[in-house]
Amino acid sequence: MREEGEAGPGMGGGREGRARGRGRRKDSASRAAPCRLAALGAATRPSEPRARARARARSAGAMWAAMLAVCNWSTLGACAALKLPQIFAVLTARSARGISLPSLLLELAGFLVFLRYQCYYEYPLLTYLEYPILILQDLILLLCVFHFNGDVRRAAPYIALLVTSWFLLTLQKWIIDLAINLCTFISAASKFAQLQDLWKTKDSGVMSALTCSLASYTCAILTRFVIMMTLNIWVTATVLRYQKTDVKAE
Repeated sequence: MREEGEAGPGMGGGREGRARGRGRRKDSASRAAPCRLAALGAATRPSEPRARARARARSAGAMWAAMLAVCNWSTLGACAALKLPQIFAVLTARSARGISLPSLLLELAGFLVFLRYQCYYEYPLLTYLEYPILILQDLILLLCVFHFNGDVRRAAPYIALLVTSWFLLTLQKWIIDLAINLCTFISAASKFAQLQDLWKTKDSGVMSALTCSLASYTCAILTRFVIMMTLNIWVTATVLRYQKTDVKAE
């Protein structure tokens, strides 16, 4: 007989075998878990080339955003000072010789149409902030032209027409839409009017080459005005040409 507490070989061997089996399964599960986690991490982790491409894309996006901000603010600064050299030249010479009145009026009309369009469709202020500044400068220059040409009161009908146009443009939606489509042609006509005056007189008078150069820069930044950039450069070159002619004559 077996003593009390002693297990038989069959019963003890069975329990020990089952215990060893459970131990081996636990060891194999513990060894397999890191492998499964590593495989899962490799599957979910983006590849190195893709990560580098994304980093480059983010870097390029930030660079373009910075360049766009520089262009926007530099254009606004150039527009804020665009007509100041011309106004200073007129006041210094106490003469408006060389400045084409039709060109100035057409330019004012183009600025007015664009500003009215932006206001009508409620665009963000920063997209058209330069236009009120340009219109104010052109109005000052217009008054200077009429003042030095003899009678500043002659500017009143033109200013009244501009104010009336501000309200007429939005009487119907199709009017403002048509006007904005003609805006580039109006502005181009203003440059051709100035060029025609320069060709006719062969005298740049008090025309400011700096103002024309700033206008070329602002048009270069605003790519939709490529035509205007070309015309402004043309006017600048003509002004410089006739300025050199004046110096030689003196």
